Amino acid sequence: MTMLPDFRLETYLGKWEFSARYHMTASDMESMTIAELLALATPADRAAFETLRLGYIETYGTPPLRAAIAETYAGLEAADVLAFAGAEEGIFCAMHALLDADSHAVVVTPNYQSSETLPLSICATTGVALRESENWRLDLDDVRAALRPNTRLLLINFPHNPTGKVLDRATFDAVVRICDERGIYLFSDEVYRGLERRPELQLPQAAEAYERGLSLNVMSKAYGLPGLRVGWIACRDRALLSRMERIKHYLSICNAGPSEHLAVIALKARSRILARNLQLIEQNLEAVNAFFAEFPEQFDWKVPDGGCIGFPRYKGKDGVETFCKRLAEEIGVVLLPAGIYQSALTPTPTDRFRIGFGRSYVQEGLSAMRAWLRGNRRAA
Repeated sequence: MTMLPDFRLETYLGKWEFSARYHMTASDMESMTIAELLALATPADRAAFETLRLGYIETYGTPPLRAAIAETYAGLEAADVLAFAGAEEGIFCAMHALLDADSHAVVVTPNYQSSETLPLSICATTGVALRESENWRLDLDDVRAALRPNTRLLLINFPHNPTGKVLDRATFDAVVRICDERGIYLFSDEVYRGLERRPELQLPQAAEAYERGLSLNVMSKAYGLPGLRVGWIACRDRALLSRMERIKHYLSICNAGPSEHLAVIALKARSRILARNLQLIEQNLEAVNAFFAEFPEQFDWKVPDGGCIGFPRYKGKDGVETFCKRLAEEIGVVLLPAGIYQSALTPTPTDRFRIGFGRSYVQEGLSAMRAWLRGNRRAA
C-alpha cells in the first residue's frame, strides 16, 4: 500500500484543539454528558446500559444498533448496515473494498482529506471542483467530463465540508442517474444530514435513492457525540458490506459495546437531539452573521445551506494562513486556514478558513475575535 501523507487537519488540530481557549473551527455540535444522554433513554435501555457486560460485540454492530440505524432510512433493513469505529474507518474500508489498481475514482473537491487521499493511494483519481464563484455549485458537465470507462466510484459530501453547501434536488437526482447509467457506486458522506437550514433542503440518502449508493454517517457531527466513536455505512449491496466487514477485521474488529448502546439511545432520541442542535445553530448564526457584517472590509460571508461549519473568505493583506496563526497564538482562537483543504487533484481556494458554529461558546469566541480585530484596526 502507498504510504499515506500526513493528515493535515488532524496534525493541525492536534497542535491547537485542546490548548486553545475557543475551538472556533469545531466541525461537530455541542456534546452532552453520559448522564444527559441517559436521561433521554427509556427505563429499559438505561437498565440495559448499566448491566452491560464489557465483552466483544458483533463486527457488523449489535442488532439493536443496526436496527436503530436502519430506522433512519426509508426502505432499508438492519442487514443493510455495517457499523464502524467512527466515519474514518468506514471511508477506509469502503475505498479498499471497492477500488483496486485498475479502477478509477472521481472525488468532489474541496473535501475531507481521506476522501481524496485514500482513493488516490489505490487507483487513478480525478477531482471535480465545486464552482466557488457560483456559490459552490456542482457542475454536472464537470462530473461527466471526469468519468472514464473504468470509473468505479464517485464520492460526494453534502451538506458539504467545509462550505456547508447542499445540492439542489435536481442536481442530486442527476448525479444518481449518471451513476446508474454507468454502474458507478455513489459514496455519499452524509454526516451533517439533519442540520439543513430548512427542511426542504434535505436530500434523500444515497442508500435510499440508489442500489449502488453508500451512505456514510456517524454519531460525531450532527448528533454531537464524537466520544462514542460510532459510525456506519448503509448500503443495499450486502456482498459489498461483507467485503468491508472482512477489512474491518484488520482494524477495530468491533466497536465498544457501551458506545453502541449509547448510540442506540441517541438514535431513538434523535428528533429531540437534532431539534436542540438546530436551535443552537440558529442562535449562533445570528451572532456569526452580525460579526461578519461588522467587518466587511476583511471578510466575505454567506450563510451555508446546512451543517455547523462555513468557509468565509479572508480579505486581509497578511493572508489567511498568517491571520489564523496569529489568532491561535495571540488569543487562543482556532480556525482552519485554507491550506488544510488543499487538493492534489484540483485548485482549491487559498484565502478562506473554516469556522464552526455548533458549540455553546461560539458567541464568546466571536467576542474575543472582535476585540482582537478592533485592537489591530486601531493599531494599524
